[in-house]
Amino acid sequence: MTLGASLENYWKLTKPRIWILLVFTGIVAMLVAYKQTPGPTFSSWLAVITVSSLVLGSASADVLTNYNDRDIDGIMKRTRKRAIPSGAIKPRNALIFGLTMAVLSVLLPLFLVNAWAASFMLVGLVDNVVVYSVLLKRKSWTNIVLGGISGGMPVLVGYSAVAATVTPIALYMSALVIVWIPTHVWSLAVFSKDDYAAANVPMLPVVFGERVASVCIAGTSALLTIFSLILIFFSPSILYAVSAVVLGAVVLAYSAKLAIDRKRETAWTLFKLTSPYLAVIFMLLGLTVWF
Repeated sequence: MTLGASLENYWKLTKPRIWILLVFTGIVAMLVAYKQTPGPTFSSWLAVITVSSLVLGSASADVLTNYNDRDIDGIMKRTRKRAIPSGAIKPRNALIFGLTMAVLSVLLPLFLVNAWAASFMLVGLVDNVVVYSVLLKRKSWTNIVLGGISGGMPVLVGYSAVAATVTPIALYMSALVIVWIPTHVWSLAVFSKDDYAAANVPMLPVVFGERVASVCIAGTSALLTIFSLILIFFSPSILYAVSAVVLGAVVLAYSAKLAIDRKRETAWTLFKLTSPYLAVIFMLLGLTVWF
């Protein structure tokens, strides 16, 4: 295998489409902290270290969960071509790669930023890798509910790196990501229900069926929309308010459609919509805070 092909495999192993979004939420949180916190500590050096830590932590979590899931990934059609189950990367090498990045993601903020940021990074790693992947994914449909807490940690890492504390808006931004995760993951689970069933992974639609799962998704979508609208009280803006209403209406429309037709195509469309939804909400929040 050429060096370029090997590097590409390791890059894909980190699931960049996932960690780029999470890192983005952390960057926005840094900007919000700088603008809203009296006397924040901020420098280009701090920004580089914090973003590097966010990248390492988010990417390492994906690598380590891929390592732990390598057997079920080999069963599922959607994942069997991933680097570890396909044999492109040896499991031992993936484990070393993931652990190295994970350790660095905690040590960098601990020694070069502050204990707050390092602590939130550690919580995120433990929740995603241990709670979600190791303890719950193969045992309970609540895996993504309890394991989804890790999704909100990049926000707290970014915010606390600048502010050296947490505030209500930081907690709320983190909660918004956590509330977003069930809609995002469960819509994918509906689309890939047969895969999860074949691998004996108790995702919500596998345990309770598409009807119950689609109703739950509609409920989490409504909760997500409400959460995004409440952010208006932290940063009043007509642009943000109108955008949040429009974006929320789109997500709600597709979640309602899924609850009615329970089609895989609808679930896939909803899944594809949720990532840009979160990215735009955070982008608009950052813009309204600064301008």
